[in-house]
Amino acid sequence: MSLERSIMAFAGFMILLSLVLMATVSQHFIWLTVFVGANLLQSAFTGFCPAAIIMKKMGIKTAAEIALSK
Repeated sequence: MSLERSIMAFAGFMILLSLVLMATVSQHFIWLTVFVGANLLQSAFTGFCPAAIIMKKMGIKTAAEIALSK
């Protein structure tokens, strides 16, 4: 899985997790959803994504790197 798809999967997981936590633990977990959404929005404009930096250090390759290695 490429870095780009990993970021989308991670964001989707975090949103679903926050919704489950909001329904079962506390309504304040809505702020996790807000944070994930705001981070996705700012990364679309700036290109800066902390999760991408961490995943890149973990060895996940971008789609371009995967294509070059084939």
